[in-house]
Amino acid sequence: MISTVVNVCWIPLAGFISFLIFLSAINKSVGVRKAYVNLLLRIFEYGRVSIETASQEQRQLEDRSTKTADAPKLDDTSTNGATVITRDAILLPQPQDAPVENVSSTKKDKEDINFDFEKCLDYLKSGVEAIIEDDVTSRFEAEELKSWNMLTRTNRHYEFISWKITLIWMVGFVVRYFILMPLRVLVCFLGVVWLTVCTAAVGYLKDGQKKRDIVNRVLRQCFGVLSSAISAVITYHNEENRPSSGICVANHTSPIDVLVLMCDTTYSLIGQRHGGFLGVLQRALARASPHIWFERGEAKDRHTVAERLRQHVSDPNNPPILIFPEGTCINNTSVMQFKKGSFEVGGVIYPVAIKYDPRFGDAFWNSAKYSMMQYLYMMMTSWAIVCDVWYLPPMYRQDGESAIDFANRVKSVIAKQGGLIDLVWDGQLKRMKPKKEWKEIQQVEFANRLKSD
Repeated sequence: MISTVVNVCWIPLAGFISFLIFLSAINKSVGVRKAYVNLLLRIFEYGRVSIETASQEQRQLEDRSTKTADAPKLDDTSTNGATVITRDAILLPQPQDAPVENVSSTKKDKEDINFDFEKCLDYLKSGVEAIIEDDVTSRFEAEELKSWNMLTRTNRHYEFISWKITLIWMVGFVVRYFILMPLRVLVCFLGVVWLTVCTAAVGYLKDGQKKRDIVNRVLRQCFGVLSSAISAVITYHNEENRPSSGICVANHTSPIDVLVLMCDTTYSLIGQRHGGFLGVLQRALARASPHIWFERGEAKDRHTVAERLRQHVSDPNNPPILIFPEGTCINNTSVMQFKKGSFEVGGVIYPVAIKYDPRFGDAFWNSAKYSMMQYLYMMMTSWAIVCDVWYLPPMYRQDGESAIDFANRVKSVIAKQGGLIDLVWDGQLKRMKPKKEWKEIQQVEFANRLKSD
């Protein structure tokens, strides 16, 4: 009985996997993922309208109860139908007549006080804003959504709105955890095995143009299969600017960035050697194409890394090398400081902007909070990963332009195209304290403003 069930289930499953591999091999799509995403958009819109309607009804109910209640009338004002007690009635003390004998001393004290409290208000305001939400630490948290996407780990947790919304949420939970996740885990496992086998086989071919063409086709096929494990829907723009050599730089949100770009063309990668799941992928890729992996100690030697990078770029037969100059993952809202190392090598720079749609799943990897396996679990239980990729025109370093200025110019172009906020802060602030020089600059600026006032 059990063997019969296994045989019955195995046949369609094997056919499904074979179909995925076939579609990836010919680089075609039947439109199932896009139809699935469009269906999700209609469900989200229905949920948004239902939530807003329920909120309006709740507000109207509260307004009626407020009007009918026999509450004592304090010093209050009405705003949009709601009763709001003014702060003056609570926070300000009642004026009291000062004793006659203290009037002269009070006037004398006021004359002696030269400090104007209003001069500090701007700094107090900036300090309070920094405590509540500063420009740096908020970039390492999940992106806030304008409406609930029915995932309990987003900023809008599950709450009862109506039985219809509750039923949709429960059905979505079952679909994501008991149907999509097992299939995605299986596809991911088979994709990694397929990548390992294919790269090992291609690695025995003789170097040359024929091998490079086969590697390009094989890697696109393998990463196409892996993209199915997260239901990725990727839209590429301006493909005429797709890099073919040199250095490709992109904003960094997630390890999935590599998968998103490798589904379209082959890149060489540069980075630190890893163990575990990432180590398996690194060793598999190294068999088929040239990559630059360095140990932790070598990463601190900028000259060694720059020299290896320069050697790779100087060979026109090598594929373009993909670099994320931010050096860490940012939460899909901003672009932070680009390290200048990759802009000192020389040659052409191909900027690429990547923007994920957070409604279907948060692609940001908070490495300080989640391990790689936890992150993959979250990706495989999301609705989908939907993103846009823009290939921007190649850029060159101008005469007399420093590497830092060139990096900032490339960064601003990527931020503008991706609709991201261009920040000057170093992303490594996620792991370290602000430098002493930065604090001293703020202190000098504060002292100069006080002197001018």
